[in-house]
Amino acid sequence: MMLCLLCLPPCARAQTKIPLETVKSWADAFGGELYSIVTKYSGSLLLQKKYKDVEPTLKIKEVDGLELVKKFSEQMESMLRRKVEAVERLVEAAEDADLNHEYNSSLEFDYYNSLLINDKDENDNYVELGDEFILEPNEHFNNLLVNTTYSDIQLPTNVYNKGNGLCLLTAGMVDVLPSFTQFSPTDPAILNGVYMSEALNPIFVDNFERDPTLTWQYFGSSTGFFRLYPGIKWLPDENGVISFDCRNRGWYIQAATSPKDIVIIVDVSGSMKGLRMTIAKHTIITILDTLGENDFVNIIAYNDYVHFIEPCFKGILVQADRDNREFRDAGQGGLCNQAIMLITDGAVEDYEAVFEKYNWPDRKVRVFTYLIGREVTFAPNVKWIACNNKGYYTQISTLADVQENVMEYLHVLSRPMVINHDHDIIWTEAYMDSALFASQAQSLLLMTTVAMPVFSKKNETRSHGILLGVVGSDVPLRELLKLAPRYKLGVHGYAFLNTNNGYILSHPDLRPLYKEGKKLKPKPNYNSVDLSEVEWEDQDEILRSAMINGETGYLSMDVKVPVDKGKRVLFLTNDYFFTDISGTPFSLGVVLSRGHGEYILLGNTSVEEGLHDLLQPDLSLANEWIYCITDIDPDHRKLSQLEAVIRFLTGEEPDLECDEELVQEVLFDAVVTAPMEAYWTTLALNMSLDTESGVEMAFLGTRAGLMRSALYVGSEKISNKKFLTQKDKESIFTMDHFPLWYRRAAEHPPGSFIYSIVSEDESGNPSLNTEKTEGNKKDFHTSHP
Repeated sequence: MMLCLLCLPPCARAQTKIPLETVKSWADAFGGELYSIVTKYSGSLLLQKKYKDVEPTLKIKEVDGLELVKKFSEQMESMLRRKVEAVERLVEAAEDADLNHEYNSSLEFDYYNSLLINDKDENDNYVELGDEFILEPNEHFNNLLVNTTYSDIQLPTNVYNKGNGLCLLTAGMVDVLPSFTQFSPTDPAILNGVYMSEALNPIFVDNFERDPTLTWQYFGSSTGFFRLYPGIKWLPDENGVISFDCRNRGWYIQAATSPKDIVIIVDVSGSMKGLRMTIAKHTIITILDTLGENDFVNIIAYNDYVHFIEPCFKGILVQADRDNREFRDAGQGGLCNQAIMLITDGAVEDYEAVFEKYNWPDRKVRVFTYLIGREVTFAPNVKWIACNNKGYYTQISTLADVQENVMEYLHVLSRPMVINHDHDIIWTEAYMDSALFASQAQSLLLMTTVAMPVFSKKNETRSHGILLGVVGSDVPLRELLKLAPRYKLGVHGYAFLNTNNGYILSHPDLRPLYKEGKKLKPKPNYNSVDLSEVEWEDQDEILRSAMINGETGYLSMDVKVPVDKGKRVLFLTNDYFFTDISGTPFSLGVVLSRGHGEYILLGNTSVEEGLHDLLQPDLSLANEWIYCITDIDPDHRKLSQLEAVIRFLTGEEPDLECDEELVQEVLFDAVVTAPMEAYWTTLALNMSLDTESGVEMAFLGTRAGLMRSALYVGSEKISNKKFLTQKDKESIFTMDHFPLWYRRAAEHPPGSFIYSIVSEDESGNPSLNTEKTEGNKKDFHTSHP
């Protein structure tokens, strides 16, 4: 509805006093006229009559929140278990392939290099390692160009193709090694690994056929190459560099080692100035980058005396998340791997008496030493400290040496696990990984990764504890939350996930992105947001503590919910139901709002009658809701949800898997609201007699995601062109929420109207949106922009 609100010019306003009674009469007249218009176009009396006709067939079902959250949790457990099974098959295949592979120093083998595939030289011939590699867009993989029949290989810039370059030393080599080891141009170490891992290709494909919801599967080698399925063309960054190194990723590090307690001791004496201090700082940063929320750390500086870098953390180990909010007393961290990292340019003695008193004979704390600079005068003492405390010694001469040398400690810490063949399954915290897809990524998705280590099973190397690499698969959290859909939780209900450290995996109030220019970028520390920061009414942390401990239970809280980008607040009473997801470090919470989410209205109607009304042209369904699963079978992906429902009901697509309860709700809503089409059509025919109403559109929505709408003017004349379009997410039913107008109207008594200015047209005129609630059993809302 377009309203032109005329007002006096500024000078007249300053000189004219309008009596209060006059203003009140204007307001009453305006309100009465507006009420008359919206009552006429809402069709509320018609809907009430229709409901009265079907009332004998209606049933009200109470939702059992605890049973619901348990059901969702079991479905999520089943889904995640399939991902674990896929990873386990890859681990078994990789270890068997290595066991059966004989190292060949003269191996010649061409593979698909993800940077070079499909590249040709000036003679139109494919370049070496860049043969033809068929790539096709795939909606399941974010519409990227991929090859679902084969994987390809990515290597960081510092790892040369065919093994001609720098590579990490395997964990099976001795602890004390030179700081810079380079494979000779003929060394085929990487090439042998790539050849061996070719055995993963059929497993990748088979996994995807078994579970079409799988996304990326991969093998990250300890030598630096990364095998990715489906295959993809990898693009360098703006500097022409491939900086992605799988060994630096959280999933690799967490799978390769157990939780760690790390104390970093850095020399800040007079000799550690200039470049040496720069290298030392970069070394510290690189070590910190290898730690996650299951690790604990602190940094101590020393010269003539010892002091903690951060005074607040004196005498404690702090959790190694990005915010360092939670910490524990010293010695109360992970208790799995404990190590000291000594960063210095030399040691005047070996301090044997100190180690004998505090660390020998058990040597529970490993000591890793990093000699900074080119001088080797004090190298023997620094080396002795590492060798005699089950650690690792390295010399870092330049900034370029830091990354490779720091990563070596991970292989040392992984050895006990490798020797014991502890195939621990790890799940990462939520993260956004656009780097994996380089500049081809169209959007940033929150995801978690399941990963497992791959060990050498050869008898001659078993005692050395050689880590071959890590296998992983990504799970978009959006796919996981599809198992706890909004339509089952009511207008204000939602589901959320958090880790056993209290950090959010997914929550409707977690907004991890910010806009920089035209690009969306992750906020700093977006993946270490604590549950208490979004469910802030949980002031005693009862909910947080219960979910961290993996408990199953229920509590109720009065909450304030901001809507419309914080312009308005809803006052609700929410019931929280929670339980753990077995086999993972995650917990699931489900929120039902009193008055809306805890009851479902069920109506009985025939398929024939419902189908007739579903086919009316004014009707649409929430296309992001899953009435029927269409993303598994490629033949179904072209269908809209409405098309899928109709084909399911008519028997045209018997293979479609549909939510029968939701489909039944839609059929009932279609029948009840069917008279609105004829009613609005009649009004439209009489519009010429009512030219002053200003109504542009009428619409209604139901809890089942059904929408009906009618235009009273040509689409080119609509003042608010974005309203009810797919681009205007706030105004339509999406997977993440009910529309704003629906949510607001649901909180008012039946028969009342809600008004809001939703936008302005090009001339600056406001468009007024009104919603009306109908009945006390089920909410319908009609709005007139």
